[in-house]
Amino acid sequence: MNRLFWMDRMPRMPRPEAGLRALAERAPQAEAIAASWIECVRPTLMQIYALRRRLATIAVAVLAVLLFVHVMFGANGMVVYKQKRAEYEALRKKIVEVQRDNDRYTQQIQGLKTDQTAIEKEAREQLGYAKPGEYVYVPPAATKAAPPANHTAKK
Repeated sequence: MNRLFWMDRMPRMPRPEAGLRALAERAPQAEAIAASWIECVRPTLMQIYALRRRLATIAVAVLAVLLFVHVMFGANGMVVYKQKRAEYEALRKKIVEVQRDNDRYTQQIQGLKTDQTAIEKEAREQLGYAKPGEYVYVPPAATKAAPPANHTAKK
C-alpha cells in the first residue's frame, strides 16, 4: 500500500496521442500568431531589401575605413614602421660613429706599439716628461671665484 501511495504522487508522462492532439488543436492559433508577426515585420524587410545595394556599399566603406585605420595605426602599421625606421637609422649612425672611434683607437694603439715619435708625444703630453735641457711650462690651476659674502638673490 505504501508503494502505491508514492506512485500516485509521481508525475505522469502524457501519452503521445495527447501531444499530437494538443498540437493539432493549437495549430490555427500558431498560424494566426505567425501571420500577424509576418505582417508586422514585412514592411521593414521590404525596406531593407530595397536598400540592399546602399547598405552593401556602406558596409564595404566601413570595412575599408577600418582596414585603413588598422594599416596606419595597428600593431605593425605605418606609424610604427616609421618609428622603427627612424630608430634603425639612428642606430646605424651610432654604429658608424663607434666603428670610426674604434678604428681611430686601433691606429693609436698600433702607433704606440711601433712608432717612437708617437710614444714620445704621449709621454710629453700625458706624463709631462721632457728631454734633458728642456723646460716644461705648466699653467697655474684656475681658481674659482669666491661666492658673494651675503646670500641675497641676484636680480
